[in-house]
Amino acid sequence: MQLHWHRRDLRVADNRGLATAAEAGPVAPLFVFDRDVLDHAGAPRVRYLLDALAELRGAYRERGSDLLVARGDPRAVVPAVAAALDAEQATWGIDYSGLARERDADVRLALDDAGVGREPVHDAIFHPPGSITTNAGDTYSVYTYFWKKWRDRDKPEPYPEPDADDLADANTLETAVEALGDAEFDVAAGDLPTMSDLGFEEPSAAVQSAGTEAARERLSAFCADAIYRYADDRDYPTRDATSRLSTDLKFGTIGIREVYAATAAAREGVGGERDESVEEFQSQLAWREFYAHVLREHPNVVTENYKEYENDIAWRDDAEELAAWKEGKTGYPIVDAGMRQLREEAYMHNRVRMIVASFLTKDLLCDWRHGYAHFREHLADHDTANDNGGWQWAASTGTDAQPYFRIFNPMTQGERYDPDGEYIKRYVPELSDVTANTIHEWHELTDLERERLAPDYPEPIVDHSERRERAISMFEAARGDD
Repeated sequence: MQLHWHRRDLRVADNRGLATAAEAGPVAPLFVFDRDVLDHAGAPRVRYLLDALAELRGAYRERGSDLLVARGDPRAVVPAVAAALDAEQATWGIDYSGLARERDADVRLALDDAGVGREPVHDAIFHPPGSITTNAGDTYSVYTYFWKKWRDRDKPEPYPEPDADDLADANTLETAVEALGDAEFDVAAGDLPTMSDLGFEEPSAAVQSAGTEAARERLSAFCADAIYRYADDRDYPTRDATSRLSTDLKFGTIGIREVYAATAAAREGVGGERDESVEEFQSQLAWREFYAHVLREHPNVVTENYKEYENDIAWRDDAEELAAWKEGKTGYPIVDAGMRQLREEAYMHNRVRMIVASFLTKDLLCDWRHGYAHFREHLADHDTANDNGGWQWAASTGTDAQPYFRIFNPMTQGERYDPDGEYIKRYVPELSDVTANTIHEWHELTDLERERLAPDYPEPIVDHSERRERAISMFEAARGDD
């Protein structure tokens, strides 16, 4: 008997750890609700997680098996379940955060004490940390060099999914559950907790559909059309040119090899701009791995600046301005549209993520950690490595970050990437009757003009030009410039 511990791999197809276990089979699948992880979760992610687990459970039941579901500390759960199953080995997909590494080290020791073998595998990314390095053997801090090596490395094909003969039958799982009746944790075959059971309220945001089938539909639709427009259109939030696979990849409801194989197939027989566009999307997959490598090498970046400055950065951290940013009431239309999209959909377009992050850190002079925490709470696709990398990029504190003196102008960004105001009006209905040109000039209008045009929409809470100069001075002081 083999035990496969699902974590960020909520699928049966293209699952390296599950396929590895199935080679020795039969496999008993397990998912553990870990309170240490849930303490850092937000309602949208928990909602997606439960929906994805329901589909995963269905996939196992179709094959005559089921999904063991436990609530407790994996350090106790995994070895105890393995013992109840008389499992020879446990497999799981490796995660790269400091929290995950500490937990997994303890689980490995507990399995050793129980006499159970273990085989953690790299599943969420193609090339594990340490496999793409500088000539000196160091983790890359500049993406471009990392990308060139990533691009040229061979990519393995998707792993096969198990059939019924590869899996433990439902009766075997029920027997193991009965043997664990006196355990210090809850475990059942197929019984999923509710949001309330886990201590969360249903999210107000409309979280996208979860599971492998939904992810495959998104991937298929993207590769049929938008992938060929990706390079030109991906920065425009109304052009529907992104894959929307970020949540699926975060939870592993679809495998990275399956995604890449679909993009490689889309690239066959095309040339010129269409080929370049597909490669541009593939480069975004490389960004995921780049940030995973950085996190694995520097786990402290979750709470600390990656880049060292001579002096502390004198963040302003005004509570009222931070609240206005969170509520989408800054008086800068593209910023407010993005923050309201986040609230309504548990998602934000990537270009707009950069805009709102720049605004928080460079216009409001707020510590990036406030933004990171807000995104962690509200994004369905929150990923520690990617979100941290993105926030520190915008704040000029991260690896390969935006230079501190290159500061997004939110009005220029809105005019460039939402010229007709379509995105802004969708999420800021107070401006629905205002012309696009006027929206992009909102900061230049008089108070009386703004009151007449959109009485329920606020005036800008800061002056961008003034705050830009303050931001540059703040970073120069941190650098120790004279």
